[in-house]
Formats: sequence, structure tokens, C-alpha cells
Amino acid sequence: MLKQTEGSKAVAEAVALCRPEVICAYPISPQTHIVEELSRLVKAGRLAPCEYVNVESEFAAMSAGIGASAAGARTYTATASQGLLYMVEALYNASGLGLPIVMTVANRAIGAPINIWNDHSDSMSQRDSGWIQLYAETNQEALDLHIQAFRLAEELSLPVMVCMDGFVLTHAWERVDTPSQEQVDAFLPPYAPRQVLDPDEPVSIGAMVGPEAFTEVRYLAHARQMRALELIPEVAASFAEAFGRRSGGLAGAYRTEDAETIVVALGSVLGTVKDVVDERREQGVKIGALGITSFRPFPLEQVRAALGHARRVVVLERALAVGIGGIVSANVRMALSGVHLHGYTVIAGLGGRPITKASLHRLFEDAAADRLEPLTFLDLDHGLVERELERTRATRRSGPTAENILRDVGAVAARPV
Repeated sequence: MLKQTEGSKAVAEAVALCRPEVICAYPISPQTHIVEELSRLVKAGRLAPCEYVNVESEFAAMSAGIGASAAGARTYTATASQGLLYMVEALYNASGLGLPIVMTVANRAIGAPINIWNDHSDSMSQRDSGWIQLYAETNQEALDLHIQAFRLAEELSLPVMVCMDGFVLTHAWERVDTPSQEQVDAFLPPYAPRQVLDPDEPVSIGAMVGPEAFTEVRYLAHARQMRALELIPEVAASFAEAFGRRSGGLAGAYRTEDAETIVVALGSVLGTVKDVVDERREQGVKIGALGITSFRPFPLEQVRAALGHARRVVVLERALAVGIGGIVSANVRMALSGVHLHGYTVIAGLGGRPITKASLHRLFEDAAADRLEPLTFLDLDHGLVERELERTRATRRSGPTAENILRDVGAVAARPV
């Protein structure tokens, strides 16, 4: 059914269609609307049988989810930013135990300084936690990926994060096609766990494993992720056949066939990137884009096939690995090992800073002329940075950087034009 709706509500409806039996909820912006809507559905009796568990923290949300999933319940939760960090210990336990929990991450910057707006710092910080990570470009894809995520998680017995850009998608009203309950039931079979705690056949899980077997256990976790590289496109193809639209998969190429420059990105920024690619194509520029949907597991072969013929690759990242630079670009470079081309890492949109078409046009023009630095910060205010650096050089007690920058921004804004 086509309708105009908020992204968070669309995701909540998709999750409800998947018939979760336990929802563990703790609010944090910008994911709160998702669990609020699910609570309304549970209270109204539209989602039954389902236990909605109000917990006292994000750590408790994942801990309760682990217990529910281990007991054989289809389990869901959602979080963002500092909340994701608060549940880190439990995140590793969920994946290490092979529990098929599905979680929405409404991507938001990590403090300090406190920032509630969008970037990918939160989920990128957990890239090695053993969870599958899928990134949505649109609200329609966010809806679709949640339906696919439950099937993937339960087939592989692995947890799945569906990452959608906070506010940019979660609070945006868009037209989405919501499937019927009958369609989802046909696509997603009843939950049949690969492992379950049963009082009639008691076992312990999470037992201590020493050096004699720990490597083998971790290898098998890696092997399941490698199996996901095969299953993700299979599930996406099955989804397209069942619902009549393509969504998900490992990665999606856009106008890359003859492209000399290819831009790699994840999430909602791909829409703006594609618009700029179209406009530059009209000017005769050979440029294309590659959107990565599955960041974990990372599709090395697919990325290499899509990028290997280009002269240059620009990786647009919404997270920063402090002290080295790019996160996604490190994986792209691994995919392109032995391929000689110009590669650029561009850090953009941190803390919700807009990534505008005008900025992208300038960026792609500089990239085509190979004028970019290997590590570039899009729209960085060098004047603000230099003033703070000068302040720290002038006095040891220079004060907190974030507050100094805010005062400088206010002083600049207050100057007469």
C-alpha cells in the first residue's frame, strides 16, 4: 500500500509485519519514534503475541534481547549514538552467541561534544562486533531492509543492524510502499531457531573457551559472515521477486560503466550524489557512483569489479577514524589491492553538516583534475581551526576546544556584513 509516512513509522510498521515476539525498548533520539510506534501497535493489540519490554538502559535492552532470543523468541530493538556504545559489551555477546536479533541504528554522531545530528560514527565504531551491517539509502529501502534482515538473521543465526540516517530518514516524510501481512508472511517463514534454550534439554551457553578452541570459534563466526556475502544477494533477489521492487543487496552501481571517476558512499547522501552525477554527466563528465549497502560483511569482489576500471575513486565518508582518516576507504583500498588508480578519502557531513550539491560539484571537479589531498575534509572552515590552533599555541590553559569554537562561530556571525 502506497502512503506518505514518516521514516520511523514506516520502519515500525515493517518490524510489526515481521511478527516479533519480544521488543526491548529504551528511547534515545533519533530512534525514539520507532519504539514509540511499536508500543502503540502492541497496546492496540495489532501485534500479538508480543511482549514489549521497557528497560532502564540500552545495555539492558540488548541484554534482555539476548535472553529473549536465546529462549527462542523473534527479537527486535533499536538505538543510536551513545546508546549503541552503552550496549557494546552485550553487542559482542549477541554476535558471539549467534543470536538472530534485528536492531535499527538511527545513525547519530558520538560525543563529546554532544551532537544529536546524523553521521555514521556510531555504527562504524561497531564494524568489528560481529553484526551484519546494512545501510539504507531511502525510507523505502529502510522498510525493505528490515524485512530482509529478519530472514537473513534467522537463516544465518547472526544479529543484523539496519542503519538509517538519523533525522534525515527517521523524521522525513516520504511516500513508501508498505506490503501486506500476507506478503510478509509468505516471504518470512515462522521463526525456527537454530539454537534455543530448552528446560527439557538443558545446556549452558557463553561458556569460557580457552586458547585450545577460541580461534576456531571466532573463525566460525567469520565463516558465517562470509556465508552472508552469498545469502544477502539471494535474499534481495527473492525480495524483488516477491514484492516487485529491487532493494538491498551488497552494493549498487550507478552510471559506472564508462566512468573515469567513481564516488563511493553509504546511506542517504547517495541521493544527492546521484543528482550531482546526473548533472555532471549532462556536462559530459564521465562520473558514476557506487552505493554500499552491506558494510559488514564487506563485498570485496563486488567493489573491485565496480571500481577496477576507473581512473580515480572518491570515498565519501560520514565518519572519521581519528588519527588515520577514513574507515570505508580502508576497506575500499583492500578491495582494490594491486589496482593502480588515484584514491581520495573525503570526510563529509560530520555531526549533521549538510552535504550540498554545490559542495559536491566543487569536490568532484577537483577530483577529476586530481587536485584533492589524499584526505580531504569537505567544507572545513580553516579559519576557525587556525584560530583554535593559535590559541593552544599561545597559552597552555587555552580552554575546551568545542566551547572556544562555538564562541568563535558566534563572533563571526555577529560581525556586520
